[in-house]
Amino acid sequence: MNPIPQPHSNAWVTFSYASFAAAALMVSAGIFFLPVDLWTKSYIGMGVVMLVQSCVTLTKTVRDMHEASRLVNRIEDAKTERLLMEVGKA
Repeated sequence: MNPIPQPHSNAWVTFSYASFAAAALMVSAGIFFLPVDLWTKSYIGMGVVMLVQSCVTLTKTVRDMHEASRLVNRIEDAKTERLLMEVGKA
């Protein structure tokens, strides 16, 4: 059977949030100080927001696919084990 996954430590979760916040702040500051007009800054900002949203969606999709494959594998393992037990009884 598959081992039970260990939860992330509080330090790792805090580091992840802090890294995201720092990156968002740096990109926002970079866009703010660009020597271009407001329309260009807005366009770049929308692109960054959509990129972050797409990354979150992709990450969740990949994780969901992985979790689904783990469930299918566990079901197949249980079917195989049941079949082996039936063969062993005969």
